[in-house]
Amino acid sequence: MNAQITLHKGDITTDAEADAIVNAANTSLLGGGGVDGAIHRAAGPELLAECRTLHGCRTGDAKITKGYRLPAAHVIHTVGPIYRDGRHGEPALLASAYRRSIEVAAENGCARVAFPAISAGVYGYPADEAARIAVSTVAKAMAEHPQVIEVRFWLFNEHLYRAFEQALRELHTMS
Repeated sequence: MNAQITLHKGDITTDAEADAIVNAANTSLLGGGGVDGAIHRAAGPELLAECRTLHGCRTGDAKITKGYRLPAAHVIHTVGPIYRDGRHGEPALLASAYRRSIEVAAENGCARVAFPAISAGVYGYPADEAARIAVSTVAKAMAEHPQVIEVRFWLFNEHLYRAFEQALRELHTMS
């Protein structure tokens, strides 16, 4: 089967086809707002208890836990950068968050991975740029880790959905 990237609108926590859901976490891994809070609420208090044992996560890195009450077996917690102006290492850190998430998924037998738009919510990353980095980085990482056969982007609004749609079109034109 060829690796594929698919786009979805709605609630990432309901994805029953993903082996792992990626959490756009903060460095503490102890929950927060946006998708982070939604994943913690849906997974239940056991997720927070396991996250406490991980002692945080650096920006651009990723760590894995069980999924608990989520339909997905695992949660991959990654920390994207807070966007300042794009000249403080943000693109490299955002790419690293996606790349490390794919690596962790592959190492743990997760073939289908659901991603939110990392850093494109309260962390302020511009949607078009975030989408280009996400799609190109994930495509490269999937080529290096063929065990990951599908990445499922869950986008919470029309603006982000259109940005990811455009980034996917650009990727297909270039290949």
